[in-house]
Amino acid sequence: MTERLFVYGTLRRGSRHPLAGQLAAKATHLGQARYNGRLYRITHYPGAIPSGLPDEWVLGDLFELSDPDLLAALDRYEGCGPTDPQPTQYLRLRQNVVLADGSALDAWMYVYNRPVETRERIKSGRFDDTGL
Repeated sequence: MTERLFVYGTLRRGSRHPLAGQLAAKATHLGQARYNGRLYRITHYPGAIPSGLPDEWVLGDLFELSDPDLLAALDRYEGCGPTDPQPTQYLRLRQNVVLADGSALDAWMYVYNRPVETRERIKSGRFDDTGL
């Protein structure tokens, strides 16, 4: 099975984060994609949660992984590895994402796993990490 990963924050294409560089080196960028969800500013990074509303989208990048072991490193980064304390801040889940051409694919994604009531919503669905 092909492993795909949808990223919407500090791991996006062009980010200066070191793991974004590893992702770019060990994966194929399939293009920009979107996820039916809501985006929130957690601190200097975002968190996305699912939405059932048709006009709520999180924008990001879709990658095909050539090194499936990269997921374990990303799980550690996102704090949702098997040894991380529960409940974790993120859950790595398979979610449906839509490419620019309208085709839909399943991909791994880190979904925020904490309450968002006190978090700032990013209504544009696009996270800007230029300050990182």
